[in-house]
Amino acid sequence: MEFDSKKAVIVPEGVFIIGTYDENGVPNAMNAAWGIQSDYGEIALFLAKHKTTENLKKTGAFTVAFATKNTVTISDYFGIESGNNVNKIEKTGVHVHKSAHVNAPIIEEYPLVLECEVKEWNEEKEMLTGKIIAQQADESILTDGKVDLGKLQPIMYDASFHVYRVIGEVVGKAFSDGNAIKNSL
Repeated sequence: MEFDSKKAVIVPEGVFIIGTYDENGVPNAMNAAWGIQSDYGEIALFLAKHKTTENLKKTGAFTVAFATKNTVTISDYFGIESGNNVNKIEKTGVHVHKSAHVNAPIIEEYPLVLECEVKEWNEEKEMLTGKIIAQQADESILTDGKVDLGKLQPIMYDASFHVYRVIGEVVGKAFSDGNAIKNSL
């Protein structure tokens, strides 16, 4: 069965919560799905015009929190409401403090947050590239000092069914399992 190419399913689609301050220092957050690691220490996000994009153009900074199974309700709300209409931070009752490294808010309910400076904002392509200045990880999601995705329980957006899914179990070992084929006769 052939599908409309504009509805192609490309997985996984992350659920990134972008935090910014406006010109008055009021925190805002939005939900974005189109993002990738674009280089070591960089993240690229594709964002249409929003209050968030206006904020980051003014402040030159933003945070990226990774939505989790435990934050799905507030994460979804950050995507269905506009910061132009309501103070989403107040409405959700989340706790915010200012990043120590960039001029952007950290939402404390998220256990993994990147603190970023705007490296480039390409308005034509609606592409934001951020330089990751620092990463904050709650002790509860660490194993041997590393972020443990099993503990984090990040979610992804399933565009086919318009649902969120938890990223699942370990099914193989990278840079290792392929050796079975590589080393065979």
